[in-house]
Amino acid sequence: MGDAERAFEAAWGVVDELVRAGMEHACLSPGSRSTPIALALARHPHVRLHVHLDERACAFSALGIAKATGRPVAAACTSGTAVANLFPAVIEASMSRAMLLLLTADRPPELQGVGANQTIDQRGIFGRSVRRSLQLPIEEGPVDPAAWRASIEGAMLAALGPPPGPVHLNLPFREPLVPAATPLPASPPARRERRPDTELDPEELDRLRGELTSTERGVLLAGTVREGSDRLVEVAERISWPLLAEPTSNARVPGALAAGQQLLAADAFLGAHLPEVVVQVGAAPTSRPALELVRRAPRLVILDPDHVVGDPFRRAAWSLRAETRVVVPELLDVLEPVPMTTWLRSWREADRVARGAVDALLDSWPEPSEPRVARDVAASAPEGSTLVVGSSMPVRDLDAYMAPRAGLRVIGNRGASGIDGFVSTALGVAATGTTTTALCGDLALLHDAGSLLWSARRGPDCVFVVPNNDGGVIFSFLPQRALPELEELFTTPHELDLAAICAAAGAGHALVTRPDRLVPATEAARAAGGVHVVEVPIDREANLRRHEEVRDAVATALGR
Repeated sequence: MGDAERAFEAAWGVVDELVRAGMEHACLSPGSRSTPIALALARHPHVRLHVHLDERACAFSALGIAKATGRPVAAACTSGTAVANLFPAVIEASMSRAMLLLLTADRPPELQGVGANQTIDQRGIFGRSVRRSLQLPIEEGPVDPAAWRASIEGAMLAALGPPPGPVHLNLPFREPLVPAATPLPASPPARRERRPDTELDPEELDRLRGELTSTERGVLLAGTVREGSDRLVEVAERISWPLLAEPTSNARVPGALAAGQQLLAADAFLGAHLPEVVVQVGAAPTSRPALELVRRAPRLVILDPDHVVGDPFRRAAWSLRAETRVVVPELLDVLEPVPMTTWLRSWREADRVARGAVDALLDSWPEPSEPRVARDVAASAPEGSTLVVGSSMPVRDLDAYMAPRAGLRVIGNRGASGIDGFVSTALGVAATGTTTTALCGDLALLHDAGSLLWSARRGPDCVFVVPNNDGGVIFSFLPQRALPELEELFTTPHELDLAAICAAAGAGHALVTRPDRLVPATEAARAAGGVHVVEVPIDREANLRRHEEVRDAVATALGR
């Protein structure tokens, strides 16, 4: 057996063991040193391979697939700076608890530290952002399948958690790299379940039950979680507390508040309705009003399914690390129903009034607005589909304006909250076969335009709805807005023609200048298939005024 065949057999052993451990999808960027890995992924009958031009897009696409499926997904690349380009997605996977398997080719030991081409020190390159980093040895003799399986088994256990996250397998190969045709046995796919946390301690469950029944004046606040539970609303109803659920909690279903963020932003209302206890599920809140709520609450308790801490103000009285899929059913078994209280009735009445004021105002505007785009995209997404939402303003507008509904899954890169890799992430979600709509800003689209250029003619069906305000409008809502360098250093207007970019990429494009045309344009793009961009021009200054008008309208309606 030559070096090329030995390298291929080793790569095959890695891939085959990953399949046995539950991997179904893999993403790959082209390169020479990674030839054994590429061939193993392409030739394995139980791997669905997606090829991407650059490594950053490759990793974010794998991340999207991992988030959509809840399964481990590989991102494979060649050596050198290619590996470094995986890092942004690795950070997001680590912080959002996604099982990303990093298969990086490397130069052999004799080429390390001697100035060899395309050679860097890749061992431990991802630091503490991976659950485990494994340097696999070059086999000098026949490959020992048992030894390989033991190494991969340990890495996969680390990826499965708890908490789950990325692992790094660094694979050095010697030339030659192209093997003779060598058929090897392929293991059948398996679905190894992620290890759950330890069973919930009855004392901890009783302590949480005590917090939920300690006062009438409580609020259940659901932040971003990897595996949400739409049954949180049953817990809230059982104890007569309002449920404020971020869209990325996937608990904003009927029964949750429809204008919760508007109520939290209304100073007079919150002043009269400051809860005595807030029980937060998942990550720290996204919006400033919700952050202010947890900062001001006399008592904060956190149910932490993903070990993300979620306590930026260090206010939590205590935290319970347990999964919602375990805790929620057990809570429903031990919580006695509480009749409708004056507290809950006042929240629901205010919610009804605020939601009515918001919808009436949004519908009255003759031009498109970011709040209405967020509301209408979420409301019109097909039953059983997935909405991928970008960071910066889109996720905040979705949180503020999305009405409760069932049958929609919302995914976002909220671990590190970056805009990089958004197009790739959304296309990765779409690659799983789910009907996918993506809501992002113009800068997020441009930041990952390389993925659009590469994937538009090759990619799965995905509709991107893009409010185009010609720059980073979120800075107009932050203290930076007072700086004379606001436009030059922060909002950075680009003045680029998105239609021309779509034409170059081979993506469909529709321009929507009337608010009532957004939903028909999105539905038409979805029916046509392929990758489409539905662009909605937004005037930046008018957008700022419109958000202020919403706050004023809600305050006036609540005052009445």
